[in-house]
Amino acid sequence: MKTWKMTTAAILMGAFLLAPTTAWSVETKDAKAKPYPLKTCLVTGEKLDAMGKPYVFVHEGQEIKLCCKGCLKAFKKEPAKYLNKIDEAAKKTK
Repeated sequence: MKTWKMTTAAILMGAFLLAPTTAWSVETKDAKAKPYPLKTCLVTGEKLDAMGKPYVFVHEGQEIKLCCKGCLKAFKKEPAKYLNKIDEAAKKTK
């Protein structure tokens, strides 16, 4: 019985530690994603390198860059609002 508990605990711990690296993670980089057209954070409008390395992820096939991971909460709250900013920027460059 003790061996069964230890094995189960080891499997669960392994799954917990590997979860961020698996394909079912929400924030992933995708080689086929549309490139991010702005030089500023999508949420705050600040330069992307203002707070260090930007937080980059893909949302519905669009690469998104934020000045920090803290902006992710605001993005997830209203993604359509922020995706419209990208669409507007893409139209201006055409």
